Amino acid sequence: MNPWVAKAVILAASVVMIAIRAPHGRRSRAVKTVRSSKGTREVTLLILAWIGFLVPLLWVGSPAFSFAEYPLRPTPLVAGIGCLAVGLWLFYRSHADLGSFWSITLEVRENHRLISQGVYRRVRHPMYSALFLYSVGQALAVPNWVAGPSYLVSFGILFAFRIRAEEQMMVDAFGDEYVAYMTKTKRLMPGVW
Repeated sequence: MNPWVAKAVILAASVVMIAIRAPHGRRSRAVKTVRSSKGTREVTLLILAWIGFLVPLLWVGSPAFSFAEYPLRPTPLVAGIGCLAVGLWLFYRSHADLGSFWSITLEVRENHRLISQGVYRRVRHPMYSALFLYSVGQALAVPNWVAGPSYLVSFGILFAFRIRAEEQMMVDAFGDEYVAYMTKTKRLMPGVW
């Protein structure tokens, strides 16, 4: 199969992801932040995640990673497209359900309330679930040992170093309400984890 098929898929998925996130970023910046955990570690993790997201775009537009290419196969491509599509849908839903309470970094907004409906009814961190699905889809669809798994690796690192701090921030902000919510939901996947 022609690798340009995978390149077109990744380009389209990246554009959709940016189109989903952009309006929510503008809207959330308009709401005052009352508590922020934006420190050096948080900024470093976000930069790493951005690098992992941008590497496939570099692969699309240049021969920089041509040394790591392998043949594109239909089965992983189709599975990757499926993961990307479900990941992008969940990404959209989690942004829509959070509304102006979403933030790219760990922040509590003015008049912040705990969202426990929509996709948050059964999963505490559906946006992370969405990004994991997206990154697995990218790893499957991109026939390159560097560009394919780049976002999976960088996002995995961000998740590993951020999830406990985020959950502690939510316990601090919402107390027993968040603790009760934690007992009714799974972290990433309904009924599993």
